[in-house]
Amino acid sequence: MNKRLALIAGVVILIAMIILVIFKRNTLPIQIKAGKVTSLSSLSALAAGLEKKGNLSEAKLAYQKLINEFPGCNEVINWQKKIEDLNMKLLFCPTITPGSILYEVKPGDSLTKIAKGQKTTVGLIIKSNHLANDKILPGSKIKVWANPFSIVVDKSQNTLILKTDDEIIKTYIVSTGTNNSTPTGTFKIINKQTDPTWFKAGTVIPAGSPNNLLGSRWLGLDLSGYGIHGTVEPQSLGKQVTQGCVRMANADVEELYDIIPMGTEVTIID
Repeated sequence: MNKRLALIAGVVILIAMIILVIFKRNTLPIQIKAGKVTSLSSLSALAAGLEKKGNLSEAKLAYQKLINEFPGCNEVINWQKKIEDLNMKLLFCPTITPGSILYEVKPGDSLTKIAKGQKTTVGLIIKSNHLANDKILPGSKIKVWANPFSIVVDKSQNTLILKTDDEIIKTYIVSTGTNNSTPTGTFKIINKQTDPTWFKAGTVIPAGSPNNLLGSRWLGLDLSGYGIHGTVEPQSLGKQVTQGCVRMANADVEELYDIIPMGTEVTIID
């Protein structure tokens, strides 16, 4: 009797060990959603494949699902960067996406009139519709962005975040004020200039001068003397080195200039 019990116990232990080995071999991160088993590798391959095929919205959803289901993965930063790259491609393509509308051009319309009425910019309409110039014909249909944008500048990280609603569209590396001198609070963009002249202590420094620290664009805040601008010193980005303004790479501030309209809210935090 004792021998039989010992034999049974031995078989049970053996089966348990086999199950344990099989379990350990299959502990790759998996999630079950909507009745399907999704592994990190298969979902990552799906996202990359959708992006390669030009299915931008679907690829974005797949990368977001990766972030949601595998938040501890060391690829999260890369996935977020992929989402931001896709956001910009979607923003600058004619496809109607959440936040945009299909607008039918009316007699007497101009891009300036449409942009003002929809609280967007001429530059964004041109880029979104791949227009060669600002000429439009009555009856034609164009993509127009309708959701308000907002900006958050984080001084501790030296980042500028472009948002719409609660979604992060893109994160830019910037420079902020020396000794934390960039003011905090909520402001608005009240003026925009291309190739701005810099008026420094009574001196006029023209656009294009290597001494003009404003770079190629100026987005002025409703706080006298402060704004978001380009730079002739891109090597300083990511540091607190300015006199209080927010400094961006010229290519980045030019992109931002086309996207955000007058009145855009800018929140600066420590």
